Amino acid sequence: MSKTGIRTAVFPVAGRGTRFLPATKASPKEMLPIVDKPLIQYAAEEALAAGATRLVFITGASKRSIADHFDTDQELEKLLESQGKSDLLRQVRSVLPSYATCIFIRQPAPLGLGHAVLCAEAAVGNEPFFVHLADDLIIGDIACLKQMADAYEFHRGSILGVEEVPHSDTDKYGIVEVESSRSQVSRISTIVEKPKPAVAPSNLAVVGRYVLTPAIFDDLRQTSRGAGGEIQLTDGIARLMSHEAVYAHRFDGKRYDCGSKLGYLQATVEQALAHSELRSDFRTYLLGLTRQLARKPAAGTKKKRRKA
Repeated sequence: MSKTGIRTAVFPVAGRGTRFLPATKASPKEMLPIVDKPLIQYAAEEALAAGATRLVFITGASKRSIADHFDTDQELEKLLESQGKSDLLRQVRSVLPSYATCIFIRQPAPLGLGHAVLCAEAAVGNEPFFVHLADDLIIGDIACLKQMADAYEFHRGSILGVEEVPHSDTDKYGIVEVESSRSQVSRISTIVEKPKPAVAPSNLAVVGRYVLTPAIFDDLRQTSRGAGGEIQLTDGIARLMSHEAVYAHRFDGKRYDCGSKLGYLQATVEQALAHSELRSDFRTYLLGLTRQLARKPAAGTKKKRRKA
């Protein structure tokens, strides 16, 4: 168990990933690979690095492959062992360490992130817990959830991972206003779900990382359906703030919005450049491609004919 006692991480993975259709028609968006690991494995590794030992997946239709990914595949392991592929065998066996437990809970209807978190109540119990949205890949020297667990240890209140976004994008996020804009961790005074830029209290966005106290469950039960006809986690947190302090944590690390195609491609390229086996050859390839593109005329232009 971690120093803070946060041993449970909740992964809401019931969404259909429509922005990546047809790739996500039969395979979950969380199983999309960044180089050689699916997004959900990055998510699990971050939670484990923060001290979690119990991984709770809130699933929906067409999500069976997530459970399969974290299960033992004895046939594959025997095949790799017989072929002498010890490195691959080690990687397969390390997907889930022996001390960790996976729990899979079906969300009965697509009623929003707040409802997905509420579905985890029985598995979480009366303890603080992590919530991790796998769409948001955050790479840093210290796992984002570990940073937030340390902040919880000091403040003993719910912690939301935040970063500044362009003012024009506030209607894509939960937006918070904090008491001190200069502090890395500051108490939240206002939280609003997807406000229009003209009325947003700030440009400080919640980006898919939470440490929540168990009091959130009662607040979610009392939360009416909000934006999109769903039970919004942001609205539940707003209720929580009426009787508990909730804090914003500006994490250290780089975030990739892998819920968008551009963000997913950016993560893939940059993680390939950081990959121990690929970075040299991939960098050479990109440099050559860049030179090749620089020599090509811009779209819509024609080369001038030389006079004889």
